[in-house]
Amino acid sequence: MSVALAIGTLKGAWVARSDDGRTWSVDGPYLKGWQVNTFGVAPDGTYLLSTGSTWYGAALHRSSDLANWSQVVAGPAYEEDSGRKLEQIWTLAMAGRSLFAGVAQAGLFRSEDAGETWAPVEGFNDHPTRPGWQAGLGGLVAHRILVDAADPERMWVGASAVGVFATEDGGESWELRNDGVTRAAPDDDYPDIGFCVHGLVHDPDEADSIWRQDHTGVYRSRDGARTWQRIETGLPAGFGFPVGRDPQTGRLFVVPLESDEFRLPVNGEFAVYASDDAGDRWFRAGDWSRPGFDGVLRDAMAIDGNGGVYVGSTAGRVALSADTGETWLELDVTFPRIVSLHAFVI
Repeated sequence: MSVALAIGTLKGAWVARSDDGRTWSVDGPYLKGWQVNTFGVAPDGTYLLSTGSTWYGAALHRSSDLANWSQVVAGPAYEEDSGRKLEQIWTLAMAGRSLFAGVAQAGLFRSEDAGETWAPVEGFNDHPTRPGWQAGLGGLVAHRILVDAADPERMWVGASAVGVFATEDGGESWELRNDGVTRAAPDDDYPDIGFCVHGLVHDPDEADSIWRQDHTGVYRSRDGARTWQRIETGLPAGFGFPVGRDPQTGRLFVVPLESDEFRLPVNGEFAVYASDDAGDRWFRAGDWSRPGFDGVLRDAMAIDGNGGVYVGSTAGRVALSADTGETWLELDVTFPRIVSLHAFVI
């Protein structure tokens, strides 16, 4: 098995490749100088990535080899008279033959032609609570899309700082599902929003089992996000950004940080934590850590489904494990600030 680890940074993209998970070569940079926010795959097998610029705006790019990229001409965009600005494209997900993009300012777009053209998902973008939506520190962002593999009409979207939304009809209608989560930004006019979800992951074989790294802690749902339970036993802190799950073993991963005020590794130890019982108890993955004060952003954790676990830090360092977090090594390259990782099994 070969893995291509796509690394998105503030200054371009790199691709690290390995046949054994331990020896790596690194190619790049691609799209040199551009902020690379996320990666994905279209239904036709084409690789995708998004770039962002405060000057030029957001763009989507396609490639057949992760090296040669061409920009999509008609990418996601709000109508000029909508009063909204598409600042960044933060996530991409397939649902059947449809492709969805989550963006900032928070919204969803759908493509039915492998990403060549896009249309707004109006049921989400014009949700009745929209007037009360607030930005988190990272902006007003729709940054996570989960899809039920057994029924692509069922999806969940995480938006910061709004909450988790769910649809049962392919995106026509959406409801907020945050019962049991502590609100980060209460709003008397809109009591159903103000939940700052940072990360979401689910069990592909049992889509109603969902885990959530939130601004206010780590949570689990067993009923499709209708209710949530806090699960932090063994963690040094509940705050953090990514949450990942190995689909083969069910092992969960988070990277705790010291509070929303400080956002630093607890006691200056950069460490990944894991759980083997769906989040009931957590432990340091592989008992591995290193001195450091860098964090991991919400899209900067990747899991390849074959034992590979990858985390990229704000200091440009990539830590990786080939055995589901039992042992770790770091790439001997320091990148710019890492925004996103995606592991493609080739």
